[in-house]
Amino acid sequence: MRQQFLGALIGAAFGTVFVLVNSGDPLPPAIAWVLRALAVLALAAVVVLGVRAGGRPTLEGRPMFGPSYRVIVIGEVVLLVAGFFVLSLLDAPVQANVAWIATIVGLHFVALASAWKTRSILVVGVVLTVLGVVGLALLGSAAQWVPFVSGVLSGVTLLGGSLYGVRREG
Repeated sequence: MRQQFLGALIGAAFGTVFVLVNSGDPLPPAIAWVLRALAVLALAAVVVLGVRAGGRPTLEGRPMFGPSYRVIVIGEVVLLVAGFFVLSLLDAPVQANVAWIATIVGLHFVALASAWKTRSILVVGVVLTVLGVVGLALLGSAAQWVPFVSGVLSGVTLLGGSLYGVRREG
């Protein structure tokens, strides 16, 4: 697939998962279902727009998934695992996990923006990082809202960034 389409597709898939998994309490059930349906529609839109823009099963141009990408992903995995370990040692509420994931995934995008010299994903990375940090800050006073702030809003950010990316290609 064209590299940008593949990146947008990966972002949209993860964004959809963020929304599907985290759209629950304290949101009213009807709003949760609407958010889930919109996420699936946004994922479908990314697929359709990407295919229409000429997404083909080839990787062209500079290596998007080369050595720098692998180093960033390995760092991301190490930070995620280490963070989960520390959160469990601290007896953090389960909601802390989604906030940690959003923070690290955001930092992953910030690093990728630098490695790929692509500013378009920098905004997504900064927003995800902020949503993750805000979620971590909410753990003491409003932990029930962490899945919405760090999960649903992060998913919406990923889906929006992916839609922006495929629209720019087309």
